[in-house]
Amino acid sequence: MSQRYGALKVVVYSDDSTVRSSIVNALGRQIATDLPEHEIHEFATGPAMRLYLDRHKVDCIILDGEATPEGGLGIARQLKDEIFECPPVLVLVARADDAWLGAWSRADSVLSHPIDPFTFAQSVAELLRSHLSHISHISHRA
Repeated sequence: MSQRYGALKVVVYSDDSTVRSSIVNALGRQIATDLPEHEIHEFATGPAMRLYLDRHKVDCIILDGEATPEGGLGIARQLKDEIFECPPVLVLVARADDAWLGAWSRADSVLSHPIDPFTFAQSVAELLRSHLSHISHISHRA
């Protein structure tokens, strides 16, 4: 589906290695049978992740809203402001009641901790399908 890149590229940001590990485990090697395999690029700091995003095209960005010293909610808002045709962003928040913060951050999807692997994979798959459809539409217009 994503012949433009080969494997899908997914960026994961959290200062907590256990959160990153939970995300990686939930996504597995292939998120859904109708999607290509993916590469996951993990980052523990915002600056390292931004440097990577400046140099590489990615298909999805997953941010931990509880990360410190720089939270994923603020990063999501910044990315949406600064990246032309920003790929979809999913933000993890502490509680379901914090979902309103996702609207402020302009995240495309918001889930709460703890990560439910099935729900998480489904949400990321939906974001990727939408992103790939958008890319396909753009390339057909060009």
